[in-house]
Parts: sequence; C-alpha cells; structure tokens
Amino acid sequence: MTPVEKIKDKLRKYPQARFEATARSITVLPDSEGGFRVSLVQDGNEYVVFFNGWHEKFLDQEEALNCFAFGLSAECRLKEFRRGKFAYKWVVEERTEDGWTADSETGRFFFPFWRGTEIRILQNSLIT
Repeated sequence: MTPVEKIKDKLRKYPQARFEATARSITVLPDSEGGFRVSLVQDGNEYVVFFNGWHEKFLDQEEALNCFAFGLSAECRLKEFRRGKFAYKWVVEERTEDGWTADSETGRFFFPFWRGTEIRILQNSLIT
C-alpha cells in the first residue's frame, strides 16, 4: 500500500477532513481559518512532508507518515512569519509539559524585508 493510500484509509475515520490527492501526493486542507495545509509528496524513495511552507524530507516512510499525522494533531502548531502578505519563515512547535517548544524551522532567503512583520499561530485539530 502506498503512503497516499495509507493516509486516505486513515482519513476515513474523519469524515469532516477535506483533502486533495494524486497517486504520489496528498494534501489535507485546514479544518478552520486558523489551520494549515498538511501535505505528503512521494518522490521515488523519498518523502517530503509540508506544513504550509515548512517542509522536511524523509527516507523512511513511517517517519514521514508520523510527521504527517503530527501536523494534523492538536499537539502541533505552526508559527508563520510574514512581511506584508508574504510568508517567509515557519517554525513547527510541539506541545510539551512546559508549553510550546520549537522543533524545526524553514525559511526563505529572499523576502520583502522592508514590510512590517506579522506572526500567525496556526493549528489543526483533526486528530485530538
């Protein structure tokens, strides 16, 4: 079973989940205005998981699937940095006993640095 088929199978438990899929990719759309897109793309033997602009490559399918599920859970949130309407940095945070802890960060080199900064906290709650 491909990773996309595995995810589609798991999503049957969540009839409210909206998603788009091809043979090699799947994207679960945000469940609210304060949520974010969670995607998995298979490229040969590599898997890339995206939370909006944040992304990470995996060689292990199970690790990629676990990361994908984490992005749909209330245990994960995404801090998105914007300049104007342009998103340029994403920080994945994990809920811990002490609050939220930064886990991983992705950013762009070029962005409109002259515009004001806005930070949005995004979170999904499909998996509680």
